[in-house]
Amino acid sequence: MGKPTGFIEWQRLIAPRRPIAERLHDWREVEGHHDDGALRQQAGRCMDCGVPFCMQGCPLGNPIPDFNDRLWRDQWQAAWRRLDATNNFPEFTGRLCPAPCEAACVLGLDGAPVTIEHVEKELAERAWHSGWITPQPAPARLKTGQRIAIVGSGPAGLACAQQLARAGHTAIVYEAADRAGGLLRYGIPDFKLDKAVLERRLAQLEREGVEFRLGVRVGVEPTWAALHADHAAVVIAIGAGVPRELTVPGRELAGVMLAMDYLEDANRAVAGLQPHARHDVAGQRVIILGGGDTGSDCLGTALRQGAASAQQIELMPMPPTARRADNPWPTWPLTFRTSSSQEEGGERGFALRTTALRGDGGRLTALVAERLAPAPGTAGKHPGELVATGEVVELPCDRLILALGFTGPDAGALTAQLGVALDGRGNVVVDAHQRTGVDRVYACGDAHKGASLIVWAIALGRETARHVDARLRDGASVLPARGLDQPF
Repeated sequence: MGKPTGFIEWQRLIAPRRPIAERLHDWREVEGHHDDGALRQQAGRCMDCGVPFCMQGCPLGNPIPDFNDRLWRDQWQAAWRRLDATNNFPEFTGRLCPAPCEAACVLGLDGAPVTIEHVEKELAERAWHSGWITPQPAPARLKTGQRIAIVGSGPAGLACAQQLARAGHTAIVYEAADRAGGLLRYGIPDFKLDKAVLERRLAQLEREGVEFRLGVRVGVEPTWAALHADHAAVVIAIGAGVPRELTVPGRELAGVMLAMDYLEDANRAVAGLQPHARHDVAGQRVIILGGGDTGSDCLGTALRQGAASAQQIELMPMPPTARRADNPWPTWPLTFRTSSSQEEGGERGFALRTTALRGDGGRLTALVAERLAPAPGTAGKHPGELVATGEVVELPCDRLILALGFTGPDAGALTAQLGVALDGRGNVVVDAHQRTGVDRVYACGDAHKGASLIVWAIALGRETARHVDARLRDGASVLPARGLDQPF
């Protein structure tokens, strides 16, 4: 696929980013665009590798070599049709996905995979601007009149709802927040995902017949049992929003907060939904616990708000710059990365375990941590056991943001009112058809998988819709399986 010698002629070219000095003064998207010629060359680097490991790395089974080949041949609309057939929201994945497809790309053997993620984004943007993306309401012959409740409007719920609406069912999305989108709305800063990108897709879903009921707290009013009784099927897509907590002395001090509370507050202010950010960190010394994407989003937000200093701390040691021997291709590369936020400023600390928080007058003033190191005999391995070195560090801090990940869905009402079973990690248990142990109740996305990638959420939302459709049609779904026709 692509140009047979393209991967030899052209180097990997990552998406351009706006200058740091410019972007730190606004909330607009950081990533820019390649011109058509450069983008075609990047698609042309896709080689005829025989076995497309990239498709195996992608939970959606996107036909990556196919759309790269068509783009290289300047067949933009044909390339878009191939991508659109398997991915409901490539404008989201092209901005937010960590791209397991690229990790699995054969060119990744040399550390220079095809820029699949950016190609997806650019194809989607071309499709929107060219008018190729239009509402696709179900034809009259497919209409069933069956009402399906999808609880949660994150990427899993949205993908499920869109597929069900296109299959002819009445898809009703229930969302506790005042606006649809889940973490896409309030958990992702605008410098990564401009909310206009989300709004145009939501408008398409509405024109396809998806109904949004906002500000509805399922489990309170209505109860899960009442929702179940009133719909042909219920899909649980509530995400895994229960945060992992920090249990050390001083956690109760003012100035300590959860990452999602911080990001939602900032996102609401940027969107003009409130006059200003209530948790603005201008002039403060900020420490962010957690080195993942959420922590990085907090860092970029703090820098834009004018923090006096910002530091992102990780429990694990600094990753290597290249793959270790026990981390071969095509597994996910456990290597050092720098996000757009991390390149903008702040410091990064590794192998530090927080042991206490100190304060004055009830307010946070410092974080106390112990330095860790690989246990004897485990150096050079990943992740390796870590042990305390005896070194204690004290870091001045006015604001501590906890970005420690998530432990699972908020399922208390769900289990009490419906009797849905949870696994040992607190996630909703489903079978191979995404069904819970309760008749006509399904679960998809992070609610049953645990906190994961946006591409997994979309894939599981699509797959759940297919199984719901098959149940309502007595076994024969009109929706495609993963990767057009591959088994999930």
